[in-house]
Amino acid sequence: MTEIRNLSDPIIRKARSKSAIIPIGSLEQHGPHLPISTDSDIVTKVAESLAKKCGLLLLPTIQYGVSLEHAPYTNFSVTNRTLQNYLVDLCVSLGQNNIHKIIILNGHHGNQNALKSISDKIAKITKGKTKVFVFSYWRFMDREFDHAGFVETSLMLALTNKTKMKLAKKGLSTQNMTPQQKIKIAKLASVQFIKATKNGVWGDPTIATEKDGQKIFCEITQNLAKTVSKLIH
Repeated sequence: MTEIRNLSDPIIRKARSKSAIIPIGSLEQHGPHLPISTDSDIVTKVAESLAKKCGLLLLPTIQYGVSLEHAPYTNFSVTNRTLQNYLVDLCVSLGQNNIHKIIILNGHHGNQNALKSISDKIAKITKGKTKVFVFSYWRFMDREFDHAGFVETSLMLALTNKTKMKLAKKGLSTQNMTPQQKIKIAKLASVQFIKATKNGVWGDPTIATEKDGQKIFCEITQNLAKTVSKLIH
């Protein structure tokens, strides 16, 4: 893994790797037991592992995301347009510095709309010279994702020392819902998360373990590395 911010100008210009990864997270409520940095913390660790496995230049994590749906609970947010414009400018700048293959690794559901047309916009601006690939890390695990529930809490136990398990409380469970009910509640959560979950937690963090987090992390990073390796080489 090579953190690009720690390199000097001559080293960057001579670097063999001309592929980079940009992690994007958020700062938003994650129940009483996890910090607001949860999305940013997890996506940073995934990106670090992926950079090492695939020989990517690692850019600093963008920690501000689109989290307006979590109001009135804590969310330090930007708009879809702001995030998209920021990323377009950044990727164009990377291309101007001869870094023409870029992975944008997303760590927060609310960022997805801002990321939808990023690749096409950058391709148009750079006339196809700079290629951008967008992935959300949770798409690379064989389980249903959550918010401050079993998955995120397990990952945080495995990757950080910030989890306060004594404060963990079970939140919304979709286990017994029909597909139609799941779609309806997901739509509500995308607009007003608290109305859908009541306590801001989607899933059950009380059963999370560090061992499960390590297993999930390995699954995600291995699957991502297989996909990304094919794109950048």
